[in-house]
Amino acid sequence: MEEYYSYIVVIIVTKSREEAEKIGKVMVEEKLAASANIIPEIKSFFFWKEKFYHINESILLLNTRKDLFGKVKDRTRELHSYELPEIIAIPIISGSSDFLNWIKENTR
Repeated sequence: MEEYYSYIVVIIVTKSREEAEKIGKVMVEEKLAASANIIPEIKSFFFWKEKFYHINESILLLNTRKDLFGKVKDRTRELHSYELPEIIAIPIISGSSDFLNWIKENTR
């Protein structure tokens, strides 16, 4: 079994549930992620280009391998509507060996 740190969860914030579904589906179909989970509605507060925003967004969570992060990031930028999308990877520091093997088997 590879080290736990070989696996990551990627967080991508999108403008809508539909955009999260579109990106998530592509990531799984292209085997860049083993699975995609969506939190359909969150409230976001931030400044962008000196303007304050308070908007509804969605969160897409991807289970994948660390070595695929560059491809996930590049593909997300191709599909995402935001000029500067939030694309963050968090290492999995521990987990079920069976689940981590499943991630490995379902990514390329």
